[in-house]
Amino acid sequence: MDKGAKTPFLGRMAYFCHVMSKPALTPQENNFQAIISHAKEYGFVFPSSEIYDGLSAVYDYGPYGSELKKNIRDYWWHSMTQMHENIVGIDAAIFMHPTTWKASGHVDSFSDPLIDNKDSQKRYRVDHLIEAKADSLRAAGAVAEADALIAKMEELLGSDNFEALQQLLVDQKITCTVSGTSNWTAIRQFNLMFDTQLGSVAEDANTIYLRPETAQGIFVNFLNVQKTARMKVPFGIAQTGKAFRNEIVARQFIFRMREFEQMEMQFFVRPGTQKKWYDYWKEARLLWHTELGMPASKYRFHDHVKLAHYADAALDIEFEFPFGFKELEGIHSRTDFDLTRHQEFSKKKQQYFDNDIDEATGKPYGNYIPYVIETSIGLDRMFLAVLSNAYEEEKITKEDGSTDERVVLHIPAKIAPVKLAILPLVKKDGLPEIARELMDSCKGQFKCFYEEKDAIGKRYRRQDAIGTPFCVTIDHQTKEDQTVTIRYRDAMTQERVHISKVKEIVLGAIA
Repeated sequence: MDKGAKTPFLGRMAYFCHVMSKPALTPQENNFQAIISHAKEYGFVFPSSEIYDGLSAVYDYGPYGSELKKNIRDYWWHSMTQMHENIVGIDAAIFMHPTTWKASGHVDSFSDPLIDNKDSQKRYRVDHLIEAKADSLRAAGAVAEADALIAKMEELLGSDNFEALQQLLVDQKITCTVSGTSNWTAIRQFNLMFDTQLGSVAEDANTIYLRPETAQGIFVNFLNVQKTARMKVPFGIAQTGKAFRNEIVARQFIFRMREFEQMEMQFFVRPGTQKKWYDYWKEARLLWHTELGMPASKYRFHDHVKLAHYADAALDIEFEFPFGFKELEGIHSRTDFDLTRHQEFSKKKQQYFDNDIDEATGKPYGNYIPYVIETSIGLDRMFLAVLSNAYEEEKITKEDGSTDERVVLHIPAKIAPVKLAILPLVKKDGLPEIARELMDSCKGQFKCFYEEKDAIGKRYRRQDAIGTPFCVTIDHQTKEDQTVTIRYRDAMTQERVHISKVKEIVLGAIA
């Protein structure tokens, strides 16, 4: 027997000792687990196919989750296609001609470096292993060392130097989280696209792909949109929709899934102006987040060291999730790569004729293939950012000095799943009828919720837990003077207002 070989018993003992020695969850990890539990308990996110024990990294959005997701999507769509006169939308198909993905480079280049641990058979993305090591260094106060490790990793990934990358794992003593060993396979590339068959008979079927991004649906429709919408450069095309990636390791709840939704906008510009527009959209997109009500302190820019095959500049807008700063949105200067490649593979010109006068020559700019600035945000990641930022376990001191607790979601009012809860104090004495009248007058303007069951305090707590910014209580005084009690979620303050003012107050908050 080799000296380094382990008997099965010793191997099991090593594994047992490794598991028993794992550190307790950090406060941030505990908070993240609480958010996941809350999301399921209150109808935001469920594991998909849960009655069959679920499907790894696939999730369903429940009653309140689907509302929140729709509201985020609508807020983005409104900001792009309604607030910008030079941006229009499309809804392209998920299935596309397979040559699309050959032209885009996805067939040959859309892959991640993976590695397996020989003892546990667990598979990892190499960059995730190194990022986890860097996180542990930061937690121990070695920030400079962590930053240097990430910089080295990005340098090696950028040059596809897998041999040096493997040595980096050895030097850093990075081990498997299951076996606790560093018995690794060689690093290899893994293509992330799902393929399927198009055709009724398997023998005659063609291999096609579930799209790994929505952007290519925009590029192949560039001239269709430009001509039919009579758009003039610079202009943008926006789209939201599902994308699919066969992730090596899908993790962190809905942060990294195999089926997800993107919100992308491709902005077509004159060659030579891409730097100006790249800087513009970098700032404009960060402003979109903060204007929604998200704290600026939780955002930062991260410039790419390794550029994608199509880019001459790229950065991430990162958000501080409970598990650290991670990519939320990408801004990419894609040059003319996509349109040039589609022109090459389709044999159809993808040029734009620019009538504007070039001051240097005194003549029109003429025909050219536009450059592209891309803004791409994951809707599911934005959902998680909103949810994790909103979640709070709050301790409350009552007027009598006693304490209480509540779980509240401080979701910005304009995207909250429910805007107004209408609560008659009792189920009799004509109060439900008044409440129903208010419900009928408001539900055409925004999402309302009506409930009669349980004490008013319990009903308030349930609305806090789903993030409803306003609750209105109809009581016996309402019958006398037409006033109601409106309660504000965040401050928990209450005031009497005329019932006719309720709609105005809510509309003012969500405008």
